[in-house]
Amino acid sequence: MIELNNEKLINREISWLHFNERVLQEALDDANPLLERIKFLGIFSNNRDEFFRVRVATLKRMKKLRSIEGKDEGPVDEVMDEVSNIVKEQEKSFTWAYRKLVLELYRENIVLLNEKQLTDEQGREVRKYFREKVRPYIFPIMLDTLENISTLKDRSIYLAVSCKDSKNPDVEDFALAKVPSKIHSRFFTLTPDVGRHFIILLDDIIRYCLDDVFGVFGYDTFEAYTVKFTRDAELDLDYDVSKSFIDAMAESVKKRKKGNPVRFVYDDTMPKKLLKKLRKKLELKNDDDIRSGGRYHNFKDFMDFPKFNKPELYFEKRPPMFHPELPINQSVFQTIKTKDICLHYPYQSFQHIVDWLREASIDPKVTSIKMTFYRTARYSNVVNALINAARSGKRVTVFMELQARFDEEANIQLTGKFKDEGVKVIQAIPGYKVHSKLILIKRREKSGIRSYANISTGNFNESTAKLYADDALLTSDQEITEDVDRIFQLFEERYSRPKLKKLIISPFFQRDFFMDLLDNEIKNVSEGKEAWAIIKLNNITDQIIADKLYEASQAGVKITLIVRSICVVIPGIPGVSENIGAFSIVDRFLEHSRVLVFSNNNEPRFFITSADWMQRNFDHRIETATPILDKEIQTELLKMLEIQMRDNMKARVISKESPNEYRKTHSDEAIRSQVEIYDYLKNKHYKQENNVKKEDE
Repeated sequence: MIELNNEKLINREISWLHFNERVLQEALDDANPLLERIKFLGIFSNNRDEFFRVRVATLKRMKKLRSIEGKDEGPVDEVMDEVSNIVKEQEKSFTWAYRKLVLELYRENIVLLNEKQLTDEQGREVRKYFREKVRPYIFPIMLDTLENISTLKDRSIYLAVSCKDSKNPDVEDFALAKVPSKIHSRFFTLTPDVGRHFIILLDDIIRYCLDDVFGVFGYDTFEAYTVKFTRDAELDLDYDVSKSFIDAMAESVKKRKKGNPVRFVYDDTMPKKLLKKLRKKLELKNDDDIRSGGRYHNFKDFMDFPKFNKPELYFEKRPPMFHPELPINQSVFQTIKTKDICLHYPYQSFQHIVDWLREASIDPKVTSIKMTFYRTARYSNVVNALINAARSGKRVTVFMELQARFDEEANIQLTGKFKDEGVKVIQAIPGYKVHSKLILIKRREKSGIRSYANISTGNFNESTAKLYADDALLTSDQEITEDVDRIFQLFEERYSRPKLKKLIISPFFQRDFFMDLLDNEIKNVSEGKEAWAIIKLNNITDQIIADKLYEASQAGVKITLIVRSICVVIPGIPGVSENIGAFSIVDRFLEHSRVLVFSNNNEPRFFITSADWMQRNFDHRIETATPILDKEIQTELLKMLEIQMRDNMKARVISKESPNEYRKTHSDEAIRSQVEIYDYLKNKHYKQENNVKKEDE
């Protein structure tokens, strides 16, 4: 749902653009090392591409639908106009940031060259690389012969090439050449010279060597201009009963590759004649879909900028710590049999989960493993552990969510791999996505079958666990593990509403449950009792719960919202949200954990969840929230939240009128919460390890 007009809410599309601006701020923040700031440019660019592929594409669909139905398109147009204006301003900031960073790189003896700046020796090196590595992957299309624009790849960059013969200047032909950046790095590092490093982009290598491609046709004069498509990435699923869901997904993913263009960006130095020809050939009629830009596009590749032996230009290394109560030489089952453990990535190591699954795969007492999959690492030891378990005779069941956006193809392939290895794969609950992050392991023990569970706020993904801040509960609480088992029964039996004792799931209970907790705070404050809530999420867009937050604020409940991305709630509206404070933290790690604490009259209730407070999460996804019952873990989570509430370096205020102002606190001390949390856990671990050693002695 897109909320178009509501004075008490920030439009979600606009709020998302405010979030991406915070990412851009990181590229400009001198507190970040130079080569890390370059990466933030890449993240900003990648985020913006996805925004156009999904959110702008949805707005365009809404506009078309309202037009067909004869409804007023005004509200959609207003949002699209505001989106366009913000994007233009952000593009100016981005261009300025890029130029600033290129200059700073130069001062560090890292020089970005274009094809016109190469020395003769560098030119020979570039041409050798082109002929040996790049040229085999260059397959130009002459514009006059281009018939089907669906052959042009989404998010890929192309060079629109003007080809001329100096002896016959009246003859000019045009071609499109795809830059093979998925095959070769976007960056080529030339031989250093006297301590200076030189980099040239793949685009410029091709520009330098265009005569190697087109010279055979008699051309000797060339100009090349970058162009890029962004297509509608929404999936249109065909629920034909004669097809399996996996077949329907595969067909839909193929169609996405040919989706309607929602954005066409071109080099603003391109001659009008070439632009006109491109627009005609590519059937670009709507000016809203077309934007001029600079010489380079697809800055997402800057996330993989070349590395240099210059430690001072990177973040200080803060390797994930091992949890002191999960030593490598000790059974994970034995530890969590006696107490709950909560892991905090990336401060602590995801390797504990891999080790636990490996242990389960070879433990003769383990009878079964069940797990949900949403996004996995490209080379996943989690997958390897499950396959090993199946080979070892365990009953292994996975729920594979095929609708994980942009990971559909990978998950379809993984489904086939699991099936080939004897893993039972459950897939698709029509109309719902399974976004829960669950592992359930059953083990035969003296007292009978005992279950162990992991409930997480983030994916079981070794790669993202190094970058995403998430929380994961390991527990053998039998009421919780029985609930996890019932949720897996829901996956297998479909539509059976589970009866749960401790877990809270969507789409059945979660919105109402948390609204009841807010109502309890409202009741307590009316009775003169302490009443507050701390809500840490990725997004808040659900209007029903937003209204409940406003109601709680009006009653006097003190509410702190820590929301990384979209937040439609407006704090500080007189008489409406004066008791709500809201801020966002964007820093080295992506804040992905979802933690909720309610005062409950000085007996706080703690929860972690896979769900944001969005309509889709409450109504159209199967999400899981778990209470945190262990007092030590509660103290740990509250301390981490309190550290974030003191952040005055990377926290930005969420507001409608002046978003992204850096948040001021009462402290004169500079507090960067991610650094403080790492140090807090490190010191805590050090004390625990010393205590364990003393007990052993």
